[in-house]
Amino acid sequence: MTQALQRTYTDEEYLEFELTSEERHEYANGEIRLMTGGTPNHNDIAGNLYVLLKLALKGKSYRTFYADQRLWIPDRNLYTYPDVMVVEKPLQVQSGRTDTIINPVMIAEVLSKSTQDYDRGEKFVSYRTIDSFREYLLIDQYNVHVEHYIKTAAHQWLLTEYEDPTITISFQAFEFQIQIAELYENIDLSSV
Repeated sequence: MTQALQRTYTDEEYLEFELTSEERHEYANGEIRLMTGGTPNHNDIAGNLYVLLKLALKGKSYRTFYADQRLWIPDRNLYTYPDVMVVEKPLQVQSGRTDTIINPVMIAEVLSKSTQDYDRGEKFVSYRTIDSFREYLLIDQYNVHVEHYIKTAAHQWLLTEYEDPTITISFQAFEFQIQIAELYENIDLSSV
């Protein structure tokens, strides 16, 4: 994320602006911020996770979304586009909208140098205000390193970190396991 547009906008102005924009923007309390484009590694890691989740959850009571699906967090007045989201059916959308989800159970973000502090900090704090949200995955695009947060109780999250590509992560929000190496398939870490 980079530049903010230089005035305060209403939610409605943002949503109207976003309908005609060729770029994606995040909205936080009146501020519209351009979301930066990702690197090939960022795109491939998010894509790898999306494809594996989509296949594993086929025919089950979940929907999987990738990059362009907007999420609204009402407690923080934040609109954003997570890299990958899993939502339990029935899909819940913001009142009066058909394009903005409000009920993810799992969110994954691929970390970049410009967003990693935000993804671990303020954004994670915002995500935790969503009642349905139970699992958060942060994937480093520069090294084999994954942070997996699981909600264990109200206001309690358990963090497990992975750096061994042969280790398998087990998700708790739904039945799914993935080997770390699958996230990094075709990723060239030597070029970063």
